[in-house]
Amino acid sequence: MIQSDKIAFIGSGAMGEAMIKGLLDQGLVRPEQIVASDPVEGRRQAMARDYGVRTTADNLEAVDGAGVVVLSIKPQVLGKVLPPLGGKLQREALVLSIIAGAPIFALANGLGHDRIVRTMPNTPAQVGKGMTVWTATPAVSEAQRQETRLILGALGEEIAVDDESYLDAATGLSGSGPGFVFLLLEALIDAGVQAGFSRADAHKMVLQTVEGSVALARASGLHPAELKNRVTSPAGTTAAGLFELEAAGVRAALIRAVVAAQARSRELGAVYSQEGKK
Repeated sequence: MIQSDKIAFIGSGAMGEAMIKGLLDQGLVRPEQIVASDPVEGRRQAMARDYGVRTTADNLEAVDGAGVVVLSIKPQVLGKVLPPLGGKLQREALVLSIIAGAPIFALANGLGHDRIVRTMPNTPAQVGKGMTVWTATPAVSEAQRQETRLILGALGEEIAVDDESYLDAATGLSGSGPGFVFLLLEALIDAGVQAGFSRADAHKMVLQTVEGSVALARASGLHPAELKNRVTSPAGTTAAGLFELEAAGVRAALIRAVVAAQARSRELGAVYSQEGKK
């Protein structure tokens, strides 16, 4: 179990709730260890009712005495939330941020704190199938790194990186990746309807096909190219379809999409850094 007596969540939206649910479901914390701060009364009531955690509308009350502080707010309210918390955290507290695009510099400057873990989770974390990439400042102890792995493991898989720049790359690949996957799913469903299936049947077929393909890739341990080759017969149906996808530049488009998302993450990080210097 996580040893910190108090874990404060600043913001209890979808991602914050996913983390709380995962921690409780896996028995890593007890409900009384968690306090969830949120400005919306209905949200606080729902968190208390569904998970038995303590709630508050006061961020300062939430962080008081907390050994772990999870920043799970939306990026656009960061400038309002951080200043009142500056200098109010326990000196040894671990700050774990899941705020997209917010660099460590801006967080450290705003909080007056140096024990910070910056993460890039993704939306499948809401069903325990997330992919989170994270990095920590030198001030974060080894024990706190292990605690971070436990917390992030409640969302799915996690990977630690040494350089913060990889967080922008993770934003492009795994952070924005679900959006690209959902677009592909939508297109395949539309294709199924065009082929004559009902939308409900096409939806079921596509989800199972993709889920099964991922399961096969995991179980086999083979490179996707090898699996693709195994299903592609000479002059067959899959070969014909793959030819059209390559001719349309689908592979290159996906690569450009990831690179574009990575570049946008860098742009947002630069904005936060400039605001943090003011």
